[in-house]
Amino acid sequence: MTILQAIILGIVQGLTELLPISSSAHLNIIPWILGWTKSQEFQAAFEGFDVALHFGTLLAIGIFFFKDWIALIKGGFNQVVKKEKTTEGKMFWYIVLATLPGGAIGFLLDHFVGDALEKPIIIGIALAVMGIILYFVDKNGKANTDYEHMSLKQTFLIGLSQSLAFIPGVSRSGVTMTTGRLMGVDRESTAKYSFLLSTPIVFAATVYKFKDFVFSIPFFIGIIVSFLVGIFVIKFLLEYLKKGSFKGFAIYRVIVGIAVIILSFVL
Repeated sequence: MTILQAIILGIVQGLTELLPISSSAHLNIIPWILGWTKSQEFQAAFEGFDVALHFGTLLAIGIFFFKDWIALIKGGFNQVVKKEKTTEGKMFWYIVLATLPGGAIGFLLDHFVGDALEKPIIIGIALAVMGIILYFVDKNGKANTDYEHMSLKQTFLIGLSQSLAFIPGVSRSGVTMTTGRLMGVDRESTAKYSFLLSTPIVFAATVYKFKDFVFSIPFFIGIIVSFLVGIFVIKFLLEYLKKGSFKGFAIYRVIVGIAVIILSFVL
């Protein structure tokens, strides 16, 4: 893998992992369109590299929400040891409970059928279908709950929904944000919760795939680029969603999805 390829993939990961447009779809489609997948050398280097790129965006989430995570961990600990009931303690255990089923189901599905779904036409269909669903859910969804007042039912179902992220094109952030809006959570809160919820899953995937990492200059450049772009995207999205909607992202998904479906018959 070249440094230029690592930079491009790092930018793609930083943009698409945190926006509801599917990083797995873009990390599969862009090398395919550019003809990189024809190289066995690239394919060998890419094995595990996509998880490393996810680690870059994980660092972005960890640093951006560092104070939040410290408060969550402290609150979760105090709730058990000191019996102190706080919003942070409640949300910490909600995240733990929401992560377990979604993570386990997603891991099993990805392990048994994940590779079979990495076909351009399937990715294109997933992008378009989820784009349509996101558009109508966000348009008709209410904003009855904010982050601090999310219930166990809301957080659990959002966490469970991320098991569908094993399908390239669905998007972990996309499906969790869609579910959050369906459950009546406001846009900014559902985005924040989606980011926090992704942290343990991506961390576990990084540890699991660590043995596949090939440490090199492109490897570290990819991580750094995805981290820097990720920081920018998190700040942008949280500010944008204070007044904006998911409409633009939904339309983008549909357009790209249709384009990928057409290209699957051409290339």
